[in-house]
Amino acid sequence: MKRFERLEQIRRMDPYEDASAIYRLTAAYEFPWDFTRALELALYRTYAVPSIGRLLARTAELTDRTQKRYDDTSLLLDAVVEHGFDSEEGRTAVRRINQMHRSYDIGSDDMRYVLCTFVVMPKRWIDSYGWRRLSRHEIVASTVHYRTLGQRMGIKDIPGSYEEFEACLDAYEESHFAWDEGARRVSDATLDLMASWYPRPLAPVLRTATLALLDEPLLKAFRYTPPAPVTRALVRTAVRARGRAVRLLPPRRAPHFARQNWQIKGYPNGYRLEDLGTRPMPGVRGCPVRHVGGSTTQ
Repeated sequence: MKRFERLEQIRRMDPYEDASAIYRLTAAYEFPWDFTRALELALYRTYAVPSIGRLLARTAELTDRTQKRYDDTSLLLDAVVEHGFDSEEGRTAVRRINQMHRSYDIGSDDMRYVLCTFVVMPKRWIDSYGWRRLSRHEIVASTVHYRTLGQRMGIKDIPGSYEEFEACLDAYEESHFAWDEGARRVSDATLDLMASWYPRPLAPVLRTATLALLDEPLLKAFRYTPPAPVTRALVRTAVRARGRAVRLLPPRRAPHFARQNWQIKGYPNGYRLEDLGTRPMPGVRGCPVRHVGGSTTQ
């Protein structure tokens, strides 16, 4: 197989009818490393919205059980990519995602914003650091894939096109990004988790490198001191160089899914999708929401 042969295959497919199949080819064959990094960044961005970051801090899921939360989120989202929405695995994963979200008082606007990050951030990351830019077929397919996920999650007023997703994300961040002490704790815990995957002496360097990849609104919302311009330039140049190096490699012949990522550390003996995620008890730490008479109250 030649380097651009799979892209040619994707362009012969229908980006609407074959959306999830195209997304699988793009995420698991063409850009598995990039999609992992981009989706990490997508979820990380959401902490800068105080209503989201504050809730995550109150549940303690991303401060006390950071690795498990990372693992479960990655595995549930990727089960849909690997097996499809209508497979047993895909239905189980979406059902577990919905069960968890129904346990908390999450606004529909926040849910829509999180969905926007899944659509927009991979494109922005790959266009900046990937071995090639995403094709229009791939952009449309990704949009349709996540529209389908949003519909199955019951999210209202889902944007209809990539451009609408991007406009929604930018407007929401401009009006909602702000400082929150709990959100900062969640951010720090996430940065510590990412550093923990590597030898301990590298932790300060890795934290600085991660901050160098963040944009100004994120740094401002979390009140991080921006890395020096030369540091930011070096880090971003290094990531771009990786993309140029990948372009010279032969294309991947086997898919790579999230369950194969070495950063997934919580299930050395395997897992069942139906067991992943949180099962908070109302009124107990880990669930700030009480359900009384079928209603949800703080």
